[in-house]
Amino acid sequence: MALPAQLKPIQHHLRTAQEHEKRDPVVSYYCRLYAMQTGMKLDSKTPECRKFLVKLMDQLESMKKELSDNDSITQEVVGNAHIENYALKMFLYADNEDRSGRFHKNMIKSFYTASLLLDVLSVFGELSEENIQHRKYARWKATYIHNCLKNGETPQAGPIAMDEDEEADEFGAEGASGPGPSHGGSFRGPPPSQTYEDQDGSLGPGPAPGIGFTPSPGPGPSGPPTTNYNNIHIPPGAHAPANTPAELPPPTGGVQLSAEDFTKAQKYCKYAGSALQYEDVGTAVQNLQKALKLLTTGKE
Repeated sequence: MALPAQLKPIQHHLRTAQEHEKRDPVVSYYCRLYAMQTGMKLDSKTPECRKFLVKLMDQLESMKKELSDNDSITQEVVGNAHIENYALKMFLYADNEDRSGRFHKNMIKSFYTASLLLDVLSVFGELSEENIQHRKYARWKATYIHNCLKNGETPQAGPIAMDEDEEADEFGAEGASGPGPSHGGSFRGPPPSQTYEDQDGSLGPGPAPGIGFTPSPGPGPSGPPTTNYNNIHIPPGAHAPANTPAELPPPTGGVQLSAEDFTKAQKYCKYAGSALQYEDVGTAVQNLQKALKLLTTGKE
């Protein structure tokens, strides 16, 4: 069924879902859930949109039944960790390639897909400021490198200042790339509609020229931090943890933990273990800190 024009902003999230159907059904499920939730806000009244969204809901229901024994579907905290780890793994791969000066279609696509999956994290609640910045940087980098290669220029490797004024008219007029709460730094213009071939010959979404990044109106305390990424140090293979051990309160000994708390702590430890398999120390530390905080305070 063709995607109605009004729902164009979710086309790349649906494409990502399709690409992960076999590779990672959990990613596929949450991409569709995000697309459905976003689609409902875009247009749930027009007959063709309604029909499309109902079909998407049916697809989600059948996926939920198929994956009923998967912790990432039945427990939000595990699903959240799964999507975040996957997104950051793609971000780190692209970031390492970028810092090493290796510019190619797969790394562009990895940056862009990471930004889409960070969008998807909003199904679990507000994005952290850190993930908002990663999303913004990944989407901008994908566009910047794509445009450089298209124009025969050599991109500048590693973190560089983002020029937020380069918004092309054809994208600027079409509204935000998806409704939802403003997180200080939002993106205007739909996701790029251009495609390019992956190394395996299949077509994948490719950043097109002219995707601008315009901060939401009303700067101030809620506005994004500086967009000069020279100031942000993300060492290769590591993701800056959301909090440091110094911020964790000491064990009180009097915390009453529920069975669910123990399950969540186990899941955090499990995800820390899987992150270490990829030598992703930052994500491992982040998950261990979450487990530690939960066990010492009874709160997440």
